[in-house]
Amino acid sequence: MDNSSGVGVLDKAALVLAALEAGPATLAGLVAGTGLARPTAHRLAVALEHHRLVARDMQGRFVLGPRLSELSAAAGEDRLLAAAGPVLARLRDITGESAQLWRRQGEHRVCVAAAERPSGLRDTIPVGSQLTMRAGSAAQVLLAWEDPERMHRGLQNAAFSATALSGIRRRGWAQSVGEREQGVASVSAPVRSPGGKIIAAVSVSGPLERLSRQPGRMHAPAVLAAAERLSESLRRAAAD
Repeated sequence: MDNSSGVGVLDKAALVLAALEAGPATLAGLVAGTGLARPTAHRLAVALEHHRLVARDMQGRFVLGPRLSELSAAAGEDRLLAAAGPVLARLRDITGESAQLWRRQGEHRVCVAAAERPSGLRDTIPVGSQLTMRAGSAAQVLLAWEDPERMHRGLQNAAFSATALSGIRRRGWAQSVGEREQGVASVSAPVRSPGGKIIAAVSVSGPLERLSRQPGRMHAPAVLAAAERLSESLRRAAAD
């Protein structure tokens, strides 16, 4: 099928963005992924970076930029965020712990919505916070269903193993105890698009003294239910 729009520069820019959908890429990776000449790939990536459609990770590789999420929200297409508020508030009230919604962005995960425990000792994570993909239950969930190559890259220097990710795929949720921060525990479950792709992770997090060393026993059912409510809201929206 001919994917040409007739506007060459836009078609080539779309190739760059499509190549980055699979994850971070060096310039050589962009050339291989797009088939563009090296000078062309570099020029387009830098131009897209200027407009924040492309960004760089800590290793200098190209990744999808924050402007894409902003445009999606502005167009009213980000139904996940629209549904997240009441679902996270209910999860917080049921568990008594802070609740968050995470999305992956390159080599990081970003908190895109949160409902904080109103008082007492809590794990406060402001919306917009970027945390590592190498530790924490949300990172585990966002990596567990990736393709093998991307999963292998993500496991390098991670606090969890391939065996742990296999267990997460089997039971449907993840837990962490002191992985991201000493004294903090969390439980996470995946949110799926109507097509079944993992697009986000719902979490609760709090002090180890309340969540214990087996936080999943306490909170996995509530977190799974919240993730399913968000997934169902996306399915209903797609069917409308």
